[in-house]
Amino acid sequence: MKALSPYEIVQVPVYSEKADRLRDAQNWYTFRIHPAANKIQVRQAVEQIFGVKVEKVRIIRMKPKPRGRMWRRGRRGYKPAWKKALVKLRAGHKIDILQL
Repeated sequence: MKALSPYEIVQVPVYSEKADRLRDAQNWYTFRIHPAANKIQVRQAVEQIFGVKVEKVRIIRMKPKPRGRMWRRGRRGYKPAWKKALVKLRAGHKIDILQL
């Protein structure tokens, strides 16, 4: 497998109410990441892209979800599976998520 750039590893921030609560209360930031990325790669990519220090990384595999109604003779479509990372920054470090 070829080496991934930091911008391929950390794809986009996740915008949701839960992600907002975690960011404001506990300094956890949520990102959608490349399916083959691991915790070490995510830590290095976030530190390199945003110039912050990472304290902890958690990774979650999101399962595919059913999409739409039944179609084509009873078969159903699915949203693809994806991977997200929760990144906790050290005290005093912050990412301006609105400028991304």
